[in-house]
Amino acid sequence: MSRIDSVRAEIQRRIRTAPFHKFVLSLENGERALIEHPENLAFDPEPNGSEDCYIISGKLRLFISLSAVTGIYLADRDGAAA
Repeated sequence: MSRIDSVRAEIQRRIRTAPFHKFVLSLENGERALIEHPENLAFDPEPNGSEDCYIISGKLRLFISLSAVTGIYLADRDGAAA
Protein backbone atom coordinates (compact mmCIF):
# COMPACT_ATOMS: atom_id res chain seq x y z
CA MET A 1 0.00 0.00 0.00
CA SER A 2 1.41 3.38 -0.97
CA ARG A 3 1.80 6.18 1.57
CA ILE A 4 -0.99 8.15 -0.13
CA ASP A 5 -3.33 5.17 0.05
CA SER A 6 -2.42 4.81 3.75
CA VAL A 7 -3.25 8.48 4.38
CA ARG A 8 -6.52 8.09 2.45
CA ALA A 9 -7.46 4.97 4.45
CA GLU A 10 -6.66 6.62 7.79
CA ILE A 11 -8.72 9.71 6.93
CA GLN A 12 -11.63 7.48 5.88
CA ARG A 13 -11.37 5.55 9.13
CA ARG A 14 -11.44 8.76 11.17
CA ILE A 15 -14.41 10.32 9.35
CA ARG A 16 -16.43 7.09 9.71
CA THR A 17 -15.77 6.67 13.43
CA ALA A 18 -18.97 6.90 15.45
CA PRO A 19 -19.14 9.05 17.36
CA PHE A 20 -16.96 11.35 15.28
CA HIS A 21 -13.88 12.80 16.99
CA LYS A 22 -12.15 15.95 15.76
CA PHE A 23 -8.72 15.39 14.26
CA VAL A 24 -5.85 17.41 12.88
CA LEU A 25 -4.03 16.98 9.60
CA SER A 26 -0.41 18.05 9.81
CA LEU A 27 0.95 19.26 6.47
CA GLU A 28 4.46 19.29 5.04
CA ASN A 29 4.56 23.12 5.02
CA GLY A 30 4.01 23.18 8.80
CA GLU A 31 0.34 24.14 8.68
CA ARG A 32 -2.28 22.17 10.56
CA ALA A 33 -5.89 21.77 9.53
CA LEU A 34 -8.49 20.98 12.17
CA ILE A 35 -11.25 18.69 10.90
CA GLU A 36 -14.22 19.37 13.18
CA HIS A 37 -16.84 17.52 11.13
CA PRO A 38 -16.61 14.82 8.44
CA GLU A 39 -18.15 17.32 6.00
CA ASN A 40 -15.10 19.59 6.33
CA LEU A 41 -13.16 17.30 4.04
CA ALA A 42 -13.69 16.16 0.45
CA PHE A 43 -11.48 13.73 -1.45
CA ASP A 44 -11.64 10.74 -3.78
CA PRO A 45 -12.08 7.71 -1.49
CA GLU A 46 -11.05 5.14 -4.11
CA PRO A 47 -7.61 3.51 -3.86
CA ASN A 48 -5.34 4.93 -6.56
CA GLY A 49 -7.87 7.76 -7.03
CA SER A 50 -7.08 11.44 -7.29
CA GLU A 51 -4.71 12.78 -4.64
CA ASP A 52 -6.63 16.07 -4.46
CA CYS A 53 -8.19 17.01 -1.14
CA TYR A 54 -10.35 19.97 -0.20
CA ILE A 55 -10.51 21.19 3.41
CA ILE A 56 -12.76 23.78 5.01
CA SER A 57 -11.81 24.53 8.59
CA GLY A 58 -13.10 27.75 10.13
CA LYS A 59 -11.89 30.51 7.81
CA LEU A 60 -9.24 28.23 6.33
CA ARG A 61 -9.85 26.91 2.78
CA LEU A 62 -7.24 24.49 1.49
CA PHE A 63 -6.78 22.58 -1.71
CA ILE A 64 -3.96 20.11 -1.13
CA SER A 65 -2.58 16.80 -2.29
CA LEU A 66 -2.89 13.87 0.09
CA SER A 67 0.88 13.54 -0.35
CA ALA A 68 1.23 16.81 1.63
CA VAL A 69 -0.23 15.17 4.77
CA THR A 70 2.58 14.26 7.16
CA GLY A 71 0.49 13.27 10.17
CA ILE A 72 -3.05 12.65 11.40
CA TYR A 73 -3.75 13.24 15.09
CA LEU A 74 -6.76 13.29 17.39
CA ALA A 75 -7.61 16.84 18.45
CA ASP A 76 -8.06 17.89 22.05
CA ARG A 77 -11.03 19.98 23.19
CA ASP A 78 -9.35 23.18 22.00
CA GLY A 79 -8.66 21.74 18.55
CA ALA A 80 -4.92 21.22 19.01
CA ALA A 81 -3.24 17.95 18.15
CA ALA A 82 -3.40 15.73 21.20
